Amino acid sequence: MPINCKVKSIKPLACNTFQILLHPEQPVEFKAGQYLMVVMGEKDKRPFSIASSPCRHEGEIELHIGAAEHNAYAGEVVESMKAALENGSDIQIDAPHGEAWIREDSERSMLLIAGGTGFSYVRSILDHSISQNIQKPIFLYWGGRDECQLYAKAEIETIAAAHEHITFVPVVEKAEGWAGKTGNVLEAVKEDFNSLAEMDIYIAGRFEMAGAAREQFTTEKQAKKEQLFGDAFAFI
Repeated sequence: MPINCKVKSIKPLACNTFQILLHPEQPVEFKAGQYLMVVMGEKDKRPFSIASSPCRHEGEIELHIGAAEHNAYAGEVVESMKAALENGSDIQIDAPHGEAWIREDSERSMLLIAGGTGFSYVRSILDHSISQNIQKPIFLYWGGRDECQLYAKAEIETIAAAHEHITFVPVVEKAEGWAGKTGNVLEAVKEDFNSLAEMDIYIAGRFEMAGAAREQFTTEKQAKKEQLFGDAFAFI
């Protein structure tokens, strides 16, 4: 459903990544893990995960958009948001979308995997789980090229320290001065788990990452396809 929004704020997070707060003209009902489409033209709608959780968004919608120079698709959206903030005009969104929302009725442990700004997807699910006092084990693996890309690392470390059932594992590809796990985030998951058969797996990142996760986890770690959730799986 098309909805007009005011751009309330734009804040740089790190590494060409921006936090954007939108204030819709009417309440937007969504589930943790869904996404919206930013309407750039009649036939040009661009998807972005909703980083806020449905239980605590207080009428605002939070987005995390990575707009590196080589990524015109996202960069043009950020520029459009900046212009709307400056002149007070509206941005139109179409929401909600996506089938990869949290399955709250499941008793299985949760494995949340994010690459880069795919973190916004798992952040919504994690925050919703905390607010609803979901106590089953939650494992969050977040991969980036370097530590700079893990812009909410300190925040998630604080959350994990305060909740015994939450485990946070950051993974970086470039390891200068880094004491944690290095390499590919999917490889880090495979190193740490003998089996993924009894887990609900939520994943957000590039399509090739999601495809590799589905192939590797089902063939090597007994993951079940019906327990794999991610927007990419609707397209690959």
